[in-house]
Amino acid sequence: MRTLKDHLILYDAECPMCNLYTGAFVKAGMLDRNGRAAYQQAVTTCPQIDIQRAVNEIALVNRNTGEVTYGVKSLFTILGNAFPVAKPLFASRFFTACMRRLYAFISYNRRVIIPAGENAHTFAWQPAFHKKYRIAYLIVTWLVTATILAAYSGTIAAHIPQSGFYREFAFCGGQILFQGLVLLKVRKEAVWDYLGNMMTISLAGGLLLLPALLLHANGILSAAGCVGWFLAVAACMLLEHVRRTSLLKVGYIPTLTWVLYRILLLLTLIL
Repeated sequence: MRTLKDHLILYDAECPMCNLYTGAFVKAGMLDRNGRAAYQQAVTTCPQIDIQRAVNEIALVNRNTGEVTYGVKSLFTILGNAFPVAKPLFASRFFTACMRRLYAFISYNRRVIIPAGENAHTFAWQPAFHKKYRIAYLIVTWLVTATILAAYSGTIAAHIPQSGFYREFAFCGGQILFQGLVLLKVRKEAVWDYLGNMMTISLAGGLLLLPALLLHANGILSAAGCVGWFLAVAACMLLEHVRRTSLLKVGYIPTLTWVLYRILLLLTLIL
């Protein structure tokens, strides 16, 4: 694997995801030891950078020429140097266009996928909010979560009446609407950030149910065991919801209404 020398990638120090994958580039030898820096510290040393664009799309600086690339082009430069066989793929307009959309989808939602810490948001430049990509994120997580829950309901049908996709789809969509209305009353300016975080929790909960689905399908986990697994996942989701609402500084009311909505859903299934 070849190292891309004399280049500096600028990442968001307040973003755990950015810190992780740029650190992986260095550890894997794709960049040299001094091949990355937080843009929060590099603003004064790299005056040629469009800082707001660098905040939204990761920047890669060629130390020799001063050229700066952004977003997928930065990633393709690093990966293409490490894996030359992939260069024709990275040169494809169709592939690049698709990856640019995917990159924007993740980048504009990165702080609701993995939230920044308590001391974040201190830097003057912050990622721009893009409503289109936030709505897209809510829809994707909504569909995936509803699909998993519909499949999982079959594993616990002996204890809780089975629910189909359309019902789970309505339940998940109802929660987005319900909690959105709550946030409009509690803290209006945090509605979109809260909904993004909430649906990340829902998606994570759904993904944590997949191992139980697999174990049940192979006869390893009983229906009662699936119920227990579900309750354990729900407890983890509650703890994560408390943590994220604390970071968002929206108080305890959204957590109470989040729990209330889920209790009401359970009652509609049982009664």
